Amino acid sequence: MNKRIARSGIGRRTFVATGLAGAGTLAMPNVLKAQGRSLKVGVYGGYFKESFDKHIFPEFTKATGIAVESVAEPTGEVWLVQLAQAAKAGRAPADVSMMSQVAMLKGRAIDLWTGLDRARIPNSDNLIGKFINRYPDGRVAGIGAVAWYITLVSNTKVYPQAPTSWAALWDPANRNRLGLLALVSNSFLLEVTAKTFMGGTEALDSEEGLLKAFGKLAEVKSNVRLWYRDEAQFEQALKSGEIPMGQYYHDVTGLAAADGHPVRSTFPKEGGILDSGCWALSRASKKVDEAHVFIDYMSQPSIQATMSRKVGTAPTVKRSLLDLSDDEFASVSSEIDPIVPRYDLYQTRSDWLNQKWTELIVG
Repeated sequence: MNKRIARSGIGRRTFVATGLAGAGTLAMPNVLKAQGRSLKVGVYGGYFKESFDKHIFPEFTKATGIAVESVAEPTGEVWLVQLAQAAKAGRAPADVSMMSQVAMLKGRAIDLWTGLDRARIPNSDNLIGKFINRYPDGRVAGIGAVAWYITLVSNTKVYPQAPTSWAALWDPANRNRLGLLALVSNSFLLEVTAKTFMGGTEALDSEEGLLKAFGKLAEVKSNVRLWYRDEAQFEQALKSGEIPMGQYYHDVTGLAAADGHPVRSTFPKEGGILDSGCWALSRASKKVDEAHVFIDYMSQPSIQATMSRKVGTAPTVKRSLLDLSDDEFASVSSEIDPIVPRYDLYQTRSDWLNQKWTELIVG
């Protein structure tokens, strides 16, 4: 937002570019073109891409001599499908892409990601361990790029007092007032339901628990005005007060508030939803050397801090390595124990979950 910012098909950020449609290309000096030192990088669109193009990629080019052509990733699983189809034909729409965790899993299943050599990415040692994404055989499939939160957002004119719990989504007073993400695998509302009403996401371990969560979540339907796939559509409705509450990306909401819009992002007492994206290299890309340089650069604590300040993302490196002030850290992250998506379920029970979601929630 998300920022981003916005970020995943089935799991993030799926930024729809607001007035920034299509791929943006940074100027590549002729000397760099001649040397062939360039890299296509896929990132979520909108504010997110605009921030990377302005604050991050030019500095990378300055430091390394590798020019970046940024590509706005389309919404949903569309980018994963495009990368997979292109790889079969030996093409790479982007060399390196920022991919959601669910997309990483699905890409791993078809061996879409080139294994990364951490010896060539020494700064990856700075990352929190959970942000190293591996194939079952131990190969590194992705390196944590950024993290982001989906939080409870509201229009400050309609709601002078900030909500404090995800339970607000179920409040009868909010009938026909909510905007919620449209997919089971990017809204993570089953996890929200389990954390808010069922003691934690481990309640989703069994089919019985999943069905109980679906039943409780179904109670929110009368409050939902919009199940959104187009993030820009909900963002505009939130700003205007037409749809004054819902779930959205903390980073993007913060940017909108900084621009003077009457919106706020709240970390509920149950925690925000913590999602993240990895840098992953398409197996069809020939820019393996440049990709390793890029991922190593992006894993520096100083660059992670810059992204927090300029893009609004939460860092994937250890807190102790960052020079972010407490206020700066709080603006992009939270000390409240987060709701962590059950990515395993979207890999092992994807078809069943999608069927039940359609039948019971959005159908």
